[in-house]
Amino acid sequence: MHILHLDKNHPLLLEQLTKAGFSNTEEYTASKETVEKYIREFEGIVIRSRFDIDRQFIDVAVNLKFIARVGAGLESIDVTYAESKGIRLFSAPEGNRNAVGEHTLGMLLSLFNNLNIADREIRKGMWNRGANRGIELEGKTVGIIGYGNMGKAFSKKLKGFDCEVFFHDIKDNLGDENAKQVSLEELQKKADVLSLHTPMTPLTENMVNTKFINKFKKPFWLLNTARGKSVVTSNLVSALKNGKILGAGLDVLEYEKNSFESLFNSEETSGVLRELLTMDNVILSPHIAGWTVESKEKLAKTIMNKILEHFKP
Repeated sequence: MHILHLDKNHPLLLEQLTKAGFSNTEEYTASKETVEKYIREFEGIVIRSRFDIDRQFIDVAVNLKFIARVGAGLESIDVTYAESKGIRLFSAPEGNRNAVGEHTLGMLLSLFNNLNIADREIRKGMWNRGANRGIELEGKTVGIIGYGNMGKAFSKKLKGFDCEVFFHDIKDNLGDENAKQVSLEELQKKADVLSLHTPMTPLTENMVNTKFINKFKKPFWLLNTARGKSVVTSNLVSALKNGKILGAGLDVLEYEKNSFESLFNSEETSGVLRELLTMDNVILSPHIAGWTVESKEKLAKTIMNKILEHFKP
């Protein structure tokens, strides 16, 4: 079986697949159009997010048996069409769930304790202890939307903080020792903190908008380490200004390119986004919540194991 690797990953993935007897080709720079000219030669693809795998691509990949995405989601792939062609799909949310849980917790504690503001001020010679007095997570109610690998990992990290953790998910009966499943209405009634751990779907696109925000009974803190397009940036900025949202930790932004490898088009850096970037009660990171040294290896191992479980060279 011949596998085409379209993104660089941890070297153990190539090493172990080669050791198992697979034939591997690395192609990290060719355009999608170029790859389409010879993709029929391959039975498998390993990709992160370099380009979308759409119907056109699938139609010319006539010998394709699997697509393995070294990441948590499959939204860059036309899943329904691929499956209709008998192509097996692999992703690896198990590989970076711990990293996402830790990053989300880090963002929350940084917001609560004004660490980003205090750090900047001290570097400027300012010693503002009173203004940077923090608040404690203990006793707060944390609401999670999406209780898959990422949501569960975050709730596990919260267990030692003596806070109440609720979650909402479209699937039933997911509650465990770390969090209680509730309706969206109950979550919006009780939450002090909202953390998003949802995939990109029609249900979650633009989910956090003014109508959604105004249904929360209390002002709340927002964390998004999921997908940027789940939050309407203009509505978020308005809510930060009027106090409906107290602060935000954002690892993802609405204006990200699908590849996640660069920021956004220059024309999009004006207006509400530029205003967001100036806000002291906002912490930003460049889509790295699941991007640790350890998760790079875990992701590779997870994908390797799934390929080896279902296919033999």
